[in-house]
Amino acid sequence: MDWTREIKSAEARIAGHIQVTPVMQSLGFGLDLPIEIKLEQLQHTGSFKARGAFNTLLSQDVPAAGLVAASGGNHGAAVAYAANQLGHKARIYVPEMAGPAKIELIRDSGADLQVVPGAYANALEQARAYEAETGAAQVHAYDAPATVIGQGTCFSEWQAQGLEADTVIIAVGGGGLISGALAWFQGTKKIIAVEPETSCALHAALAAGAPLDVEVSGVAANALGAKRIGSICFDLARAQGVTALTVSDAAITAAQNALWRERRLLVEPAGATALAALTSGVYRPARGEKVAVLLCGGNITPDPLA
Repeated sequence: MDWTREIKSAEARIAGHIQVTPVMQSLGFGLDLPIEIKLEQLQHTGSFKARGAFNTLLSQDVPAAGLVAASGGNHGAAVAYAANQLGHKARIYVPEMAGPAKIELIRDSGADLQVVPGAYANALEQARAYEAETGAAQVHAYDAPATVIGQGTCFSEWQAQGLEADTVIIAVGGGGLISGALAWFQGTKKIIAVEPETSCALHAALAAGAPLDVEVSGVAANALGAKRIGSICFDLARAQGVTALTVSDAAITAAQNALWRERRLLVEPAGATALAALTSGVYRPARGEKVAVLLCGGNITPDPLA
């Protein structure tokens, strides 16, 4: 696949439906280097997921049965929002662990919301059953080309905004976002994957040589809690020699607090996970290395203004 061409086409396709999110350069966080930061938590529905959702819906014919998606929360909210904006019906399955803020966000977008016991894998199982029963179109959260291509527009946009970094640090759940980065940059930048220690599907897959199921828990599990890394992500990450690092829940929470205290940026734990690799010392840039961090989501639980 010509990923570059497809991402450029997607950027034109979804223009007018998504926000062009701002970037900033920041000193601080106890580090002695400036960091380029992209504020994707300011995207529609509070995460980058709207990019993949709109690209998927705008690049296919939606059947009369509508759409179905399984989600830890952010993807479901994005699909519900995109479906509402484009006039399609959607059923969204989320696990109870999605949390009240994300569940309410999906409900407010007008989708048929189904909250199921268990984790993301349980929601996906029910979504697939509904797809088979009704003929609704499945919008996968991360392991589908249209989703990956949509997420890739985040990085084509960032590059057009003047991204200078040698290294881009990205949080990983199922792998759709980092797949978009790998598809766009094609080895021209070093991509560092960061996962929670207790939800590390990519790290485990790279160590084992193939995707495998992992246990999922921790403060970021409702966004980064994929039980198995997507095959697209695994193939791209292995081919490009991606380094997958893990950080503790304490490091994630500390980075989340630092973003608020020092820059008044309010993000969910997943949104702080990439920065946590730097603030915890798990990733130490070389002298002169230019580093960028993506803040991927802002749907904090509980809603601080609820």
